[in-house]
Amino acid sequence: MNVTKRRIFEISTQLFAEKGYEATSIEEITAVVGIAKGTLYYHFESKEEMFNQLIQDGADFLKKSIDIKTRNVTNPVEKIKRIIIIQIKISKKFDKFMTMLFTQMWGNEARNKFVRQKIDEYINKIKPIAEEAINQGYFKNMTSEILTDLIFGQISCVLKRKLNDEKIEVEKLGEEYLNAILS
Repeated sequence: MNVTKRRIFEISTQLFAEKGYEATSIEEITAVVGIAKGTLYYHFESKEEMFNQLIQDGADFLKKSIDIKTRNVTNPVEKIKRIIIIQIKISKKFDKFMTMLFTQMWGNEARNKFVRQKIDEYINKIKPIAEEAINQGYFKNMTSEILTDLIFGQISCVLKRKLNDEKIEVEKLGEEYLNAILS
């Protein structure tokens, strides 16, 4: 990705997270990035296309991170721990993207449905690991849907901490979340 497109992504993510999709204009994005509208339209046909590409790239990054971190792990509980730690790290480092994701998942606009679709794809990546852990007896009286909801839901807790400027110790917090889920 070239420097200009990366800068457009960074600024638009920040503005979408802080102001919301509707309140962020193409004019504002181009002004903050310091480019002409034509330059932005060279990279994206519309604000909607830019937003969807941001969501797609972020969702792909989350899914790829799971693949990389769990590839050579056989114990499903260790896989879940690694997923939790990945989510904490990503939520901490890319808090603007995660805020944008969570704020735009509500509603009935096409973009809201697209965000929910990408979240569902991510959760469906976790589901087989949850099923494996349940089948091996690590989690009793729990469905894979509830377990994946618990795993995914911790992202919002990390975001709250990050947005409240709380110090986040990734490994320690990951262990605490895993222990809470296990109990």
